[in-house]
Amino acid sequence: MQRQHLVRPQSTSLLARWSRFAARRKWSVLGGWLVVLIAFIVLSSTAGGNFVDSFEIPGAESQRAVDLLNEKFPTQAGDTARIVVQADTSVTDPAIQTRINDLVTAAGTLPQVVGVESPYDTPGAISDDGRFAYITLQYAELADEIDQSSLDKLLELVDASGGNGLEVEVGGQVVSASEEAFGGTSEIIGIIAAMIILLVAFGSVVAMGVPVLTALVGLAIGMMGTILAANFWDMSSFTLSFLAMIGIGVGIDYSLFIVTRFREGLHRGLAVEDAVVRATDTSGRAVGFAGTVVAIALLGLIAIGLPFVGALGIAAAIVVITAVLIAVGMVPAVLAVLGHRVDRLRIPGLGNGNDTNHNGLWFRWSRRVQARPWFFASLATILLITLAIPFFTIRLGASDAGNNPTSLHSRRAYDLLAEGFGPGFNGPLLVTVEHDGGLDTVQLDQLSTSLAGATGVAAVSPPLLNEAGDTAVIQVTPLTAPQDDATGKLVDRLREDVIPPVVDGTGTKAYVGGATAAFIDAGIRIQDRMPIFFAIVIGLSIIVLTVVFRSIVIPIKAAAMNLLSIGAAYGIVVAVFQHGWGGGFLGVREGPIETFLPMMLFAILFGLAMDYEVFLLSRIHEEYLHTKNPSEAITVGLGLTARVIFAAALIMMAVFFSFVMEETRVIKEFGLGLGVAILVEATLIRLLLFPAVMELLGHRAWYMPAWLDRILPRVSIEGLSDDLVDQPVGQPIPERERELVHAGGSGIGPEVAPSMFDGD
Repeated sequence: MQRQHLVRPQSTSLLARWSRFAARRKWSVLGGWLVVLIAFIVLSSTAGGNFVDSFEIPGAESQRAVDLLNEKFPTQAGDTARIVVQADTSVTDPAIQTRINDLVTAAGTLPQVVGVESPYDTPGAISDDGRFAYITLQYAELADEIDQSSLDKLLELVDASGGNGLEVEVGGQVVSASEEAFGGTSEIIGIIAAMIILLVAFGSVVAMGVPVLTALVGLAIGMMGTILAANFWDMSSFTLSFLAMIGIGVGIDYSLFIVTRFREGLHRGLAVEDAVVRATDTSGRAVGFAGTVVAIALLGLIAIGLPFVGALGIAAAIVVITAVLIAVGMVPAVLAVLGHRVDRLRIPGLGNGNDTNHNGLWFRWSRRVQARPWFFASLATILLITLAIPFFTIRLGASDAGNNPTSLHSRRAYDLLAEGFGPGFNGPLLVTVEHDGGLDTVQLDQLSTSLAGATGVAAVSPPLLNEAGDTAVIQVTPLTAPQDDATGKLVDRLREDVIPPVVDGTGTKAYVGGATAAFIDAGIRIQDRMPIFFAIVIGLSIIVLTVVFRSIVIPIKAAAMNLLSIGAAYGIVVAVFQHGWGGGFLGVREGPIETFLPMMLFAILFGLAMDYEVFLLSRIHEEYLHTKNPSEAITVGLGLTARVIFAAALIMMAVFFSFVMEETRVIKEFGLGLGVAILVEATLIRLLLFPAVMELLGHRAWYMPAWLDRILPRVSIEGLSDDLVDQPVGQPIPERERELVHAGGSGIGPEVAPSMFDGD
């Protein structure tokens, strides 16, 4: 029977009402988003905050040392730069010494420099062989507060001072911070790769352009919002690179799901407005839910108690929520403007896959896995556990400038200092000593002697007292590099065995500080708060999934699978960056894993893994409510969604892996970890373990105690069923839709079900 016209399904959900408004007032909506974008750009440029590398650890011993320096040694509280020189002969050669003295004089005139220490006046500033020396420049401000023009003049001086038997380099916090530049080829490469994947998936240049364009708008707004948020939270210098990685991947994926559903609606015969509403009221719900889970996981980082980690979580959550708002708020208007033109500029031979063909590739693959569920479940689990094995040897810490590429001044200065003065010279420990009423110089000398005699100490500087005489700083140079595990053990030894016998019971307090000690304290804080963080993220995700899918088995399964994929990502990161497996290919040296990296990766990956879980399960859930056949529901759900999920995963992988080419080690770690996790998620988890485990569970997967079902609220992420598209006007509601209504699947409530169908 030929239909005279198609149905316009009506939904009273907020998303449905908004998307219909956006479709009818498309130009006004797009104009509103343009105003929002311009407003954020203007506000961020005029009232934006600064990005700082201020790693505060409230309550930690290293933080107390920093606070004492700020209070008692204000001129020492700023960051330093260190000019390192290497002479072919000796730095005491008259001609070389004249050049170095001129360099010291010129350094003293640099902007924002408040003090310069000549190597000829500083004990220990000339190496034992006489070929190496260093000049210390003291700034009154922290590195992030120093003007770029001041840094440029410092680098110009250094570059102009070398040659003719004298090599000159510069390092230190001031220089390292200036080298954390945002922007490069990674973002461009990631976007180009995403465009190619979208072109293959859609087969249309116009359809490909929608997710890319809207994702870039969302990323711009999210970044501008983060710059404004920097007024309230200390955002690290690599925050923007980190956000670009997250924002591009998430933004394109979220728009991709809605564009895909919109095109499906058009191809099934829906009018443009109805296709917009259906896409937003179905895929838009899943996008909103998935984005909420990601944001919850990221905001859970606040529970760690480390301000810089919490700030990163807040920044990432801002970008993710912005991507969701763009996907459900701006994309519907864009699609309404394009209409059927969304398929224009088609590329022959591309984007012609038929996801509804039950004999297609993904349907056949699902049936094959479901036919041998024990084999595929075991295979996937063994592979995931194998990949995760290196994680159990993880060592948290802070990589130093020795991990930077040799193209940077900080790396070359690091190598010169290590060669001339030993590897520990690049990461001195600062022992800050205080006593109300004044320090006892005899006790200070005794403390210095004890520190110098400790195992693993290369040198100890004479105590430096403040004017009041109640606070002193002693610099301790380790034998080993800052990122060496032995340096961390030295910090513990000084705190537990060396310092207490000298100061206990005397009223004198001594704190071991410095960058190395700070990252050790941060690692301890993270380990202590890890159970709380896991409980918050996993617990809230399980609760939300239980409410949505009316099952207590599905959420536990999802959490377990997410942990397996995250463990595999951890294992690869540890193998490459800590053990050096393939590190040469990526341009990295062996070293510890950044203290905060596991927490950040967990928050991001747990949320992103839930994205795919939600998109796949929502289709399976819908089919299960219709057929009550768990095996068929798995086959249909995976067959209908695998292609778009795999395309989305490829986009994220392309974006994340492109950031492995960045020079900053921590960005490389994030890029590799996120890329590997998405690769594992899209292959071992979604294509092997997920269908196999769901097949083994059968009806048990949807078990829900009746008492719990009664008390939990009903939330839908599925929207209206696609079966309604082909329902002629005036016909009764299909049994499938009735079940969805009563199960909370349609999201509109049974009281409006009889009047869902309105004729055109």
